[in-house]
Amino acid sequence: MDSSHPDTVELDATGDLIDLWRAVCDAPSVSGDETALADAVERVLRGCAHLEVLRDGDAIVARTHLGRPHRVVVAGHLDTVPLTDPPNLPTRMEGEGEDAVLWGRGTVDMKGGLTVQLALAVELTDPAVDVTWVFYDHEEVEAELNGLGRLVRHHPELLHGDFAILGEATNAGIEGGCKGTLRVEVTTTGVAAHSGRPWMGTNAIHAAAEVLARLDAYEAREVDVEGLVYREGMSAVRISGGIAGNVVPDRCTVTVNYRFAPDKTLDEAISHTRELFDGFDVVVTDAAPGARPGLDAPLAQDFAAAVERLTGVEPAAKQGWTDVARFSTLGVPAVNFGPGDPLLAHKDDEHCPVSDVRTCHAALRAWLTGAPADA
Repeated sequence: MDSSHPDTVELDATGDLIDLWRAVCDAPSVSGDETALADAVERVLRGCAHLEVLRDGDAIVARTHLGRPHRVVVAGHLDTVPLTDPPNLPTRMEGEGEDAVLWGRGTVDMKGGLTVQLALAVELTDPAVDVTWVFYDHEEVEAELNGLGRLVRHHPELLHGDFAILGEATNAGIEGGCKGTLRVEVTTTGVAAHSGRPWMGTNAIHAAAEVLARLDAYEAREVDVEGLVYREGMSAVRISGGIAGNVVPDRCTVTVNYRFAPDKTLDEAISHTRELFDGFDVVVTDAAPGARPGLDAPLAQDFAAAVERLTGVEPAAKQGWTDVARFSTLGVPAVNFGPGDPLLAHKDDEHCPVSDVRTCHAALRAWLTGAPADA
């Protein structure tokens, strides 16, 4: 079997949790190549009599129907960013017991969280709440390809609930909400000319200096939203221009990424960006709203208290963008909770402690089988 494009992945969700984690990570599933892993997850879930299983593309939804007073959605994405060269798979384990650390692509983002939810989906035949387990594709690429977004468009009823938990890496603590993200292309124009006679033209790359100067002078906000502090950022992430080595260019484009606190709507973020680059041509190329913390919902407060009792860690703000924003648009309060250090997500040396996976498994299992019934 070609390890980079496996035809079949086999998972044992009833055995050791860490063995399952390694098997999930060792199944390469770079965005667009999730099918083998999605097939394996679907086979596992269809073997559970207590679950109704549905599939849309490479997204799988499994639900209990126990008539409980509350429904909780637990979600995680199947895909990873590309492997390194040479590949950072298969995984390798360093250390022993609870001090062990698993190294390799996906160990942090986010196959630890994915493993926890798959194991619990199989194990919890009689939870205190009805649970919807969501495994979806294409999270690490453009927003329009996102599998959870596709479910929102095609089957929003499958994602309805009183509270949602997304298994993104949070160091096994609660991170509330997320910042929004906006990408724009800021373009300068000029007049092309031979570089031997530059006075006959207008250099569009030189004109981009003003765009960069505005970015350099920009003062990002730190915003308190419902007790959690979000730190904004406005960054140039790409610049392109030029025709040939002997031509004064007539066009240059700076791609800017704005990460904004969830007190702003998407429209407000777009307006703010256009104001910053007033006088230039600004085109929005990708955009996703943020999400408020969601910790004012009774189930969210109960879950946060349960995690804090176990870990001693208070909730913090999610400084990146995550799919909690999609739940927010549906009116479902949502938090991030998963194993691994988010600062290691996408890095070549991605690694996660075994203890984080076991902590998240224990906390989520205890809460789903106990406290929420009275929340």
